[in-house]
Amino acid sequence: MDEFRIKITIHDDDTHWVSIHTLGYHPDLLSKLEELGIIELHGGYLHTTQVMRLRRFFRLRNTLGVNASGAAIILDLLERIELLQEELRSLRNK
Repeated sequence: MDEFRIKITIHDDDTHWVSIHTLGYHPDLLSKLEELGIIELHGGYLHTTQVMRLRRFFRLRNTLGVNASGAAIILDLLERIELLQEELRSLRNK
C-alpha cells in the first residue's frame, strides 16, 4: 500500500499513536514484522515514528526488491545515520 490514511490518537503522555486498523495491513502481517524487530506494536497501536519506519520498510521491499532481513538492516543503519547527523548539527551549533 502506497498511501496511508491514518487516524492519530493522543494519549496522556502527549505522544502520537496510530491504530493498526487504519493502516490497511493485516494485523498478522504487522505482528510478524514486530516479531522480526522491524516495528514495535503497543496494544494495537503504532507510534507515528514506527509508521514512518513501516513505510520505509515497504518502500525498500517494493521499490528496490530488498528482502525483509536486508530492509531491517538498512532501516537500522539509516536511523543511526540520522542520529549521527543530528548530533553533528548540534555540535556545530554550539
